[in-house]
Amino acid sequence: MPVNVGTIDRALRAIVGLVLIALVFVGPQTPWGWIGLVPLLTAVVGFCPAYSLFGIRSCAIKR
Repeated sequence: MPVNVGTIDRALRAIVGLVLIALVFVGPQTPWGWIGLVPLLTAVVGFCPAYSLFGIRSCAIKR
């Protein structure tokens, strides 16, 4: 898989993912917080399927 998520984008995705997962344990405690696994996983892997579908790249370096 090619990397299509840049550094700043990866950091924001990781933060959003962790915040959403934290909502499962504190706050409203609804299972919707588990949706935070998606941005967290894309931040770790560096590949976003939606970006490749629409031809978007936030990563400047081609790997």
